[in-house]
Amino acid sequence: MKYKRVILKLSGETLLPDGEKSGISIDAAGRLTGEIKTVLARGVEVGIVIGGGNIFRGAVASKNHHICQAQADRMGMLATIMNGIALQEAFLASGMDAVCMSSIAIEGIAQPFDRRQAIRDLEKGRVAIFCGGTGSPFFSTDTAAALRALEVNAHVILKGTKVDGVYSADPNQDPSAKKFDKLSYIDVIKMQLGVMDLTAISMCMNHNIPIVVFDIFKAGNLVKVMDGEKLGTVVYG
Repeated sequence: MKYKRVILKLSGETLLPDGEKSGISIDAAGRLTGEIKTVLARGVEVGIVIGGGNIFRGAVASKNHHICQAQADRMGMLATIMNGIALQEAFLASGMDAVCMSSIAIEGIAQPFDRRQAIRDLEKGRVAIFCGGTGSPFFSTDTAAALRALEVNAHVILKGTKVDGVYSADPNQDPSAKKFDKLSYIDVIKMQLGVMDLTAISMCMNHNIPIVVFDIFKAGNLVKVMDGEKLGTVVYG
């Protein structure tokens, strides 16, 4: 396949029950594990960074409910740990080995993140689920994905979303929105396209880690991306 070791960045929305705005669906987790099982069988090493927006959004709580942003962000980190545990259980139920590593010390629930151990787990064919964000407030899980990609020497960040790539505007609101097949890091920053937050984009640009944005909700897309098919939007150079 085109990539040997990947970081798959998933939003909390990928675990939402059908038709709901919050919560965790084990069925949704199962669909994800089925997709990932296919690429694992072909020798790809997969690390996952999961968001927590299906449970709690720190930025929204801070803005709308007058919660201190540092504390709201920490609440969001805890939400990502819940999602990480759910994903791990889904992998184990599917017969795959998976480890859940947290950037926040949470004994008995998730392993503390350890770079060398994470690389060993990936090399042994285990799915490494990285939760807890970066462990610090004021950083998004996008930044956590870029950080983990650097730490485990991943070849690419695959950002699975509900949209089939990056557009010049929201395609659900603007029918004239243009889809981009390729973008440079500088283009993303200049046009403020919101692919990932600026900290994450800068980290990827400084270390030349490509980002592929694609629709994770369509069955088979993950395998197609891994095969190098022209799917979604590639950000590089």
